[in-house]
Amino acid sequence: MGAPRVSILLPTRDGERDLARLLPVLARQKLEGGIERLAIDTASSDRSVELLRGSGFEVQTIRPEEFGHGRTRNALAERARGEFLVFFSQDALPEGDDFIERLIAPFADEHLAGTYARILPNASDDALTARSVLAGPQASERPERFELAQGKRLEDLPLEEAMRMLAFSNVASAVRARAWKGLPFPDVVFGEDFAWAARALTSGWSLAFTPGCIVRHAHRYGPLSAFERYRVDAAFHRRAHGHRLRPGLFGLVRGFAHECLLDLAYVRAHGGWSALARSPFLRGGQVLGQLYGSRGWRNPFPGHGATREMV
Repeated sequence: MGAPRVSILLPTRDGERDLARLLPVLARQKLEGGIERLAIDTASSDRSVELLRGSGFEVQTIRPEEFGHGRTRNALAERARGEFLVFFSQDALPEGDDFIERLIAPFADEHLAGTYARILPNASDDALTARSVLAGPQASERPERFELAQGKRLEDLPLEEAMRMLAFSNVASAVRARAWKGLPFPDVVFGEDFAWAARALTSGWSLAFTPGCIVRHAHRYGPLSAFERYRVDAAFHRRAHGHRLRPGLFGLVRGFAHECLLDLAYVRAHGGWSALARSPFLRGGQVLGQLYGSRGWRNPFPGHGATREMV
C-alpha cells in the first residue's frame, strides 16, 4: 500500500468529552489519496484511548513527564507517512466534511510550508470568552500569505506585523512533511507553533492563513489562569523575538482599560451582560500576566492558576 496523502496527528490527555465530538467529524473527512490517523495519549484516566482506537487511530501512550508541545508533535510526525501532516488540538471542532481537503488546498504552491484554519468561539461560550477568541488574528475573515522579504528579519518588523505573521496555530494546521523534516517543532514549554512559524519564515518558506476552514475552539479563563496563560505567552515572545507586549506600568493600565472597554462594547452589541462582572478580574489577570512575562518575572502564585493546556 502506498503512503497516504494526509496524516491526522492528535496529542490527547483526558479528552473523552472533547473527543466525543471531534472524532466523528474526523471520521467523515474524505480525501483522494487516503488518510492515516495517529495519536499520542498522555496518561489519560478516562476513555480517550478507547475512543481513539474505536475511531481508527493508532495510539501510542506516554507518561506525563515525557510530554512536550513540540516534542510530542514531532514524535507523531516521525511516525507519519503522509505528504501533509494535519494537527488538531483535542478540543477543536472543525466544520465540514471537506475541512482537511480545503485546509491542504494551498499546498499547490510548492513554496508553502504550512497552513492554518480560522478559529472562532463555540456557540456555548460566554461573552468574554467569545470576545477573546474573536480578538485574535486567527479569527480574521481575510486569507493571507506570509513570507519575509529578502534581507528582512522578523526582529525588524513592527510588533503588530510580526505578531500577525507568527499567528500560525496548531489548533488546526497542516504542515508539508518535507518542510517539517528540515524544520521540526522546537521543544519549548509553550508556543511551538509560533516558534516553528518563525523558523519557517526565516528559512525562506511561506505560510498561509486559510479562513475558509473554520474550527471552533476556546478556553474559559479565570483571573489566575489568565495571568499564567498570558505570562507564558508574553515570556515566549520576549525570549524568541525580543517583543515586549506590556513593557511597563503605563502599558498595563492602558491595556487594562482598553480590554475592559472592548468587553463592554462586545456585550452591548451581542448581549451576555451577566458575564461583564468578570471583566475587571479577567482582564486584570491578563494584562498583569503580560507585564510579568514581558519583564521576565516568575509567577508569584506557584501552584495556582497554571493552565492545563497539555494538548
